[in-house]
This record gives sequence, C-alpha cells and structure tokens, in this order.
Amino acid sequence: MQRFLAILAFYKSFVAWSFLINAIVAFFNPHLLPAITTKLFLTIFIWYYVNETNQRRKLTFYKNLGISPLVLFSIMFLVDCVLTIIFLSIFKEFT
Repeated sequence: MQRFLAILAFYKSFVAWSFLINAIVAFFNPHLLPAITTKLFLTIFIWYYVNETNQRRKLTFYKNLGISPLVLFSIMFLVDCVLTIIFLSIFKEFT
C-alpha cells in the first residue's frame, strides 16, 4: 500500500495535465480508444522526458522504495486510464 501511495504522489504532479488532455480529447473525439492511445503516447513521452533530463533524480527515490521505472510508469498509465474512462463516461452522459 505504501508503494502505491508513493506512485500516486508521483502521478499527482501530472494529474492537472492529464485532465487538460482528457478535456481536449473529449472535445474532439470522445471515444475511448483514441483517448487511451493518446494517454499511452503521453506516458511514453513522460518516461523519456524524465529519463533524459535532470528529473531522473526523482526516480532514485522510487528505486530506493523498490519500484522500478517500468512499474512506476505502468501503474501511472493504468491509474490514468481509469480516470480517463470515468471522465469520458461522464462527458458522454452530458453531451
């Protein structure tokens, strides 16, 4: 449970951007598959950004907790997908 909360703390810095992307995707194409694909590409981009810049130091904390970068970004992607599905379901109900 402690590891999951640490992953959510990492995801917290990206959640505002995630909802902005959700709103943009929902406005242009409120279907689930394009939204999940967009989130996958954005997660890969964030992984690349973190690995190639000074942000790599943040990953040291998670490695010390026993969380590999692959697990960190995979769980972050899954949490983001769940939030995207909920957001798009609510968006479709009101449009």
